[in-house]
Amino acid sequence: MRLISTLLIAIILLTGCLNGPSLDKPIAGAGTGNEQISSEPQAEAKPEDTSFHTDGEQPGYVQPPENKRNDADYPEADGDTEAVWMAVGDIMMHMPQLPAAYDKQRKRYNFNPFFEQVKPILEEGDWTLANLETPIAGKSLGYSGFPRFNAPSELAEALKYAGFNIITTANNHALDRGAEGLRLTLNNLLAQGFTVKGTARSKAEADKLTIVKHKGIRMGLLAYTYGTNGIALPKNKPYAVSIIEEATIIRDIGRLREAGADFITVALHFGTEYQAQPNDRQKALARKLIAAGADIIAGSHPHVVQPYETVETTAGDGSPRRGLIIYSMGNFLSNQRGDMKDFGVIYKVRIHKDKSGMTTIGDVQPIPTWVYRSGLKGSYRYMILPLERAVDSRQIKELTDADYESLIRSLDVMVQRITSMAAASNTKK
Repeated sequence: MRLISTLLIAIILLTGCLNGPSLDKPIAGAGTGNEQISSEPQAEAKPEDTSFHTDGEQPGYVQPPENKRNDADYPEADGDTEAVWMAVGDIMMHMPQLPAAYDKQRKRYNFNPFFEQVKPILEEGDWTLANLETPIAGKSLGYSGFPRFNAPSELAEALKYAGFNIITTANNHALDRGAEGLRLTLNNLLAQGFTVKGTARSKAEADKLTIVKHKGIRMGLLAYTYGTNGIALPKNKPYAVSIIEEATIIRDIGRLREAGADFITVALHFGTEYQAQPNDRQKALARKLIAAGADIIAGSHPHVVQPYETVETTAGDGSPRRGLIIYSMGNFLSNQRGDMKDFGVIYKVRIHKDKSGMTTIGDVQPIPTWVYRSGLKGSYRYMILPLERAVDSRQIKELTDADYESLIRSLDVMVQRITSMAAASNTKK
C-alpha cells in the first residue's frame, strides 16, 4: 500500500492529480443495477456511442468528523484569491437502493448514510457539483429503476446534506417521467437551494445565464446531453433539456464571458458507455470547447471512469490559457457492480484569481471512490467510500484480506487510467 501511495504522490506532483478502482467479488450478491424489486435483474444494454446525441451509524463504518462549509467565513480578498471546484459523476437510484433506506416510523426515505464518509471531502468545495441521472419527482409518479427512473424526493435532501450545492440535470434520463417529472424534479431541487443547470420549466429559465460567485471568483455554468433515450422533447418546449450542439455551446460560452464569468464549467453527458477511454468525437468536441473559451469540461455518462487531460490554448488577449477536460467521472452512486462500474472519482481543483483579474486552473486532485454494498438482496445498504482511506485503514471489518487485495489492485488500475492522458499532455508541453 505504501508503494501505491508513493505512486499517487509522485503523479500528483508531476501532473497535478490523484485516483480509484473495483472489487468485482459480490459482498452479498451482484447485479447490473437494472433490477426491479419485483423481478430478476435485467440484462445490461450493449455499449452505445452517444457522444453527441438513518442518521445512525452502520456496522463496520467509521463516523467521519463534521466539517461545515460557510461562505461567510471567507470574505473576499482585495488581492489574489483562491477557491475550490469539486465535482462527481453520475448519481443514480436503482430500485434495490430503496428498501433499506426507508424509515417505517417516519414514513419517509433517508439516504444520508450513503454519503456520510464523503461528506467531509465534499464540504471542502466552494462549487460542489453532481450529475443527477434520475428524476426525483417523488411518490406521485411512482418509483422505478432502469430503464425509466424515478426516485424519492428525499434524495435532494441527502445531496444537500452531503455538501453539494450545484446539480446538473442534462442527461439521457431527464425525461424518463416526461415533462411533469422534469418539472417536479426541478421543484424539489430548487426547494433545497441548489443551483440547477441542464433542464428548464420555461424558455426564460432555459435562457437565464448561470453564474455562481465564491470568494470573489465568478463561475459560469453550462450543461448539455447527447440525447434523451429517444424520448421526444415536450411539445412546444424544445428548451426543456439542453442538447449538445457545438455552435449553441460556443455561443453560450461567449454569453457567459460577456456577462463577466471568470471561468466556465461545461458539463457534458456524452461518450460510450462502459469504455475506459474517450472516443475521438468526445475528444474533438471537448478540445474545441476549451479553445472557444471553456475552462473545465466535466464529463459523465460512460458509468466508468475515463482519463482527464489538461489542454494548453490561447486566451482572447493572446495570453496562454490552461483548460481541464475530465472525460468521465464514473458512477458516484448506483447499484451497478463489477467491471469498474461501482467506482467513481471526486475531482478537487483549485481556481486562482490574481490581482489583475486573471483566473487560472491550479492543482488537480482526483480522489477515487467506491460504492460499498452490504446486506442481503432486498435490503442492501450502500456507502460511498473514499477508496484509498478505506484501503489504508481497513475500516470495513466485513471485507476479507482477499477483498482488500482486490481493491488495492483496482486502485492501481484506476490511478493509471485516470492519469494516462494527463501524463501525455504534460509530455507535449
